[in-house]
Amino acid sequence: MYPSSTVSPLAPGEARPAHLRLALGVLLVVAVSACGKKEEAGPPAGPAEPAAATQPAKPPAEAVSAQVAALSPDDLRKKATEAYQESRLYAPAGDNAMEYYLALRDKLPGDPGVSSALTDLLPMTVIATEQSRDRGDFEEAQRLYGLIEKADKDHPALSRLKTSIAAAQENEAKRAEQQRLSAEEEAARRVQLEKERQAQQQQQQQQAAEQLAAQQAEAEAASKREAEQRAAEQRAAEQRAAEQRAAEQRAAQQAPAQPAEPRQVTAAELRPISTPAPRYPVNALRAGRSGEVQVEFTVAPDGSVTNARVVRADPPRVFDREAVAAVKRWRFEPPGATVTTRRTIGFNPGQ
Repeated sequence: MYPSSTVSPLAPGEARPAHLRLALGVLLVVAVSACGKKEEAGPPAGPAEPAAATQPAKPPAEAVSAQVAALSPDDLRKKATEAYQESRLYAPAGDNAMEYYLALRDKLPGDPGVSSALTDLLPMTVIATEQSRDRGDFEEAQRLYGLIEKADKDHPALSRLKTSIAAAQENEAKRAEQQRLSAEEEAARRVQLEKERQAQQQQQQQQAAEQLAAQQAEAEAASKREAEQRAAEQRAAEQRAAEQRAAEQRAAQQAPAQPAEPRQVTAAELRPISTPAPRYPVNALRAGRSGEVQVEFTVAPDGSVTNARVVRADPPRVFDREAVAAVKRWRFEPPGATVTTRRTIGFNPGQ
């Protein structure tokens, strides 16, 4: 950022008030003090002048742009005042108070207000030149140098600015040369780093792929073991049922046939083999309705279900049909006798 000022420009022949002169003086003292501290912090100068001192930086050919120089005195004064009030003291190029006042001085050499304004702007332009030099903006530093030289060709800071700008440019050129000389080494280093990065990523991806394959194999093995366990349980249940039927047949052959009589048993005596869940009615599911149905049914000696009927339903006639249909598909271990029991089936859309 460029330093800014809130000091208003003077009209021709107008003297600056004492309090404004004091404020400007304080601003300049602070700026000069900061520059002094910066120079003190730098390395001590050697006995010989730097090589850049023999080739001082050349100021721009024209400090004031042709567009600004072509304006009339009234336009220059108006634009200078606006630029001063808007803190465009020396930048941007072609639209700043310094250029407008310099062009106005060329047209009105004896105007005291113009001379006073340029005197006020010079110290701040010197500081801006040093700041541009320090950040490596040599084009801007030379432009500002040209403004200072046009405003006062005998200004005491000109010689120092020439030398310091040239020295900074030479140092920048040396750094650029060093960067150019080390470009191949840096490129080779980047190529090597890229190879190492690719090799590391390839190794990491290979390890990740192996871990993923191991996890998948483990999951498949667990799934296979679970399926085998379910199949073994199913075969065991079927074998027990077959053995029970065979025992019943042998007992029937050895004992005189007697008509089987239904008997009431508790639900704990029944061993279910397959109890598929009922289908949820579509309308009830869409409506989010829940409920329960109590079904009474008879388990035949071979474990099949007959005579299923609804005893109680809440709400009525919503889940009855699906509950009865599901119970008819149930299968139990052969109880050896006809068993009548009741079961309550719940319907919950959230399950």
